[in-house]
Amino acid sequence: MALFEASEYLERIRKTKDRMAQAGIDVLIVADPANMNYLTGYDGWSFYVPQVVVVNIDEEEPIWIGRGMDVNGAKHTTFLSHTNLFGYPDDYVQSLIKHPMNFVADILKEKGCETKALGVEMDAYYFSARCYEEITKSLPSAKFKDGNLLVNWVRNIKSAQEIEYMKQAGKIVEKVMQTAIDTVAPGVRECDAVAAIYQAQISGTAEYGGDYAAIVPMMPTGEKTSTPHLTWTDEPYENEVAVNLELAACRHRYHCPMARTLYLGSNPPVKLKDTAEVVAEGLNAALDAIKPGMLCEEVELVWRNIIAKAGLEKESRIGYAMGLNYPPDWGEHTASLRPGDKTVLAPNMTFHMILGMWMDDWGFECSESFRVTDAGCETFAQFPRKLFIKS
Repeated sequence: MALFEASEYLERIRKTKDRMAQAGIDVLIVADPANMNYLTGYDGWSFYVPQVVVVNIDEEEPIWIGRGMDVNGAKHTTFLSHTNLFGYPDDYVQSLIKHPMNFVADILKEKGCETKALGVEMDAYYFSARCYEEITKSLPSAKFKDGNLLVNWVRNIKSAQEIEYMKQAGKIVEKVMQTAIDTVAPGVRECDAVAAIYQAQISGTAEYGGDYAAIVPMMPTGEKTSTPHLTWTDEPYENEVAVNLELAACRHRYHCPMARTLYLGSNPPVKLKDTAEVVAEGLNAALDAIKPGMLCEEVELVWRNIIAKAGLEKESRIGYAMGLNYPPDWGEHTASLRPGDKTVLAPNMTFHMILGMWMDDWGFECSESFRVTDAGCETFAQFPRKLFIKS
């Protein structure tokens, strides 16, 4: 059963077709699992093999093409007519002599698309070099165009139901972050703390359960807080060290990330406390400044002006569009809060503002997920923005 009304999927498809027409694309071959989900509702851990949704500008409904054993999954999760679901035989899987994209090409030939302008997502994680090689070889008369991020930009503005799922994820992530702060302690193994966090992510709240997040808990400790993307070990936490907690909750594939820093001990370094205060000030100021019509780069400038007063600077972007996604990323790869990004903010755009200060041998993180509203912005979760100290 699809999670949205058929009318919402059809409206998403209409907007996608408008962008296809602007790009001169007759048929769009969608391999990004989040885009497949967005357009049809398809949801399964099957993206480790080639699968696509094909949007023909002249047809009302897309078609889904995937592994034969996953057709029933498409019947359960998409709004599509069963006649628009096609499964390839299992001897296509990880074969050296043929490829699922050959099967996709055969379907396109049956549909009369072999000479049309075909868009493919050239930079999608699950559209490999061999996928491109095989489909172009199988359709030599087609004109191939780059359709990368075409659907992603349609996804940029969320519907009321999408926002509701993200609000539910926000309630779950409050529980997840509190679980992390309650569990992480000197002597506790990092892996055991993460196990408790996973339990909180999946069990969710009394009202609604959670889904697996697109990114695992990232929880560097000690000197490793100087970098953002480390996970965990089986070592016990030590005393008088910081732990960065970048976590998330997911509800029906819609995410709410959150980052905080926890200090284990009673004597956090002055530089850590001072940085935490200015980061929280900059975060609050940036959130307060957001309004429709503002440019992404203008949001970043508010933050940059605050931290400059403390002699600090941050080279990396401070946020990005996010929401519906699958591993390995909850970001949507469209708008970023950084200098030079002139994307205009509009109501129901959703972002993760991640203010990470990663120094030579220490770091601090604080983040919020939010949506742009008609008058400003609204965070999906409510949790103190500060350095947590646990002695």
